Amino acid sequence: MFLESIQLMNFKNYEEFEMSFSKDINCVVGPNGVGKTNLLDAVYYLCMTKSAFPGTEQLNIKHEQQFFLNKGSFQCDDETECIVQCAYKKGDKKSVKLNKKEYEKLSQHIGRFPCVLMTPYDTDLVREGSESRRKFFDNTLSQTDSTYLDALIQHNHFLKQRNNLLKQFAEKRFTDKALLETYNSMMCPHAKIIHQKRSAFIDQFNPLFLRYYTQLGESKEAMSIAYKSSLTETIYEEILKVNLHKDLALQRTCEGIHKDDFIFSMGEFPLKKVGSQGQQKSFVIALKLAQYEWIVKNKGLKAILLLDDIFDKLDDNRIAHLLNILAEGDFGQIFISDARPERSEKLLDKIGREVKFFNIESILNKY
Repeated sequence: MFLESIQLMNFKNYEEFEMSFSKDINCVVGPNGVGKTNLLDAVYYLCMTKSAFPGTEQLNIKHEQQFFLNKGSFQCDDETECIVQCAYKKGDKKSVKLNKKEYEKLSQHIGRFPCVLMTPYDTDLVREGSESRRKFFDNTLSQTDSTYLDALIQHNHFLKQRNNLLKQFAEKRFTDKALLETYNSMMCPHAKIIHQKRSAFIDQFNPLFLRYYTQLGESKEAMSIAYKSSLTETIYEEILKVNLHKDLALQRTCEGIHKDDFIFSMGEFPLKKVGSQGQQKSFVIALKLAQYEWIVKNKGLKAILLLDDIFDKLDDNRIAHLLNILAEGDFGQIFISDARPERSEKLLDKIGREVKFFNIESILNKY
């Protein structure tokens, strides 16, 4: 599976843009600010039905325009052509179509065209709070397990309704415990599925991660990923019961599956406290490479690998190890962005794979 071509209209800084790609390595080059990251994000959007970066859909529309269109042609493994079209107009709902047929639910698209994105900001997974780590692992599991994705969507839906109810209770100074229990009963089955699948996942994911971390030349440190959840020790129903007074006071659900964390450790200590910048970079690169392999093993599809401006943030040693992994590994289509074309040509020449270069500034000047 690979992306043959893309067509953009009013997507971020692209007014009108069309491009065909190599099924091997595509290197997008040009000065900073010309739109390299936006193009990789457009590819990500076709796979995940949303931007990789936070913000509303309106931020994806070119300034002073009213809509955007993002259309891609994928070559599937059975050699059939699959046309994905994502569109959004201000004041209207987002539309995602596969071969001109609109999805009833956007979740039906997730996992059909899997992808993995690596950016210079991935070390935020180490430094920031639990939400960013949950999102990463939710992204991984959602692309390979529709049952997990459905449970996650349903749980978050009822969680939002429960939180709204808690706010209403505070405003009206009245509590309907029976109604609250109804929402608890709807949340709990989905939370149990999520917990079970996260627990099983991390046991299988850890060996993949550790292998890539070692391949990046970082074999001296004892790294680990541990899943931390309040549901490991206590059933969800009991957690909600014990925290009822706290939930009512704070007007939100304080404990549960939505507060789970994945603990990144170096030896017996938190990685963010004792790990160097280089060790943290190697850690997150290994995370993303393990994510890629996990998806391939569980989907039977080679995901699209998006590497956004990573050469600029890595030292020569880590770049060499990463390129060696890309050269020797069983990777499919790869997109790489870089502000220095001469560097990319020199580095990618060592991989031994077909590389197609796109100078975005020159291409946009033709329009």
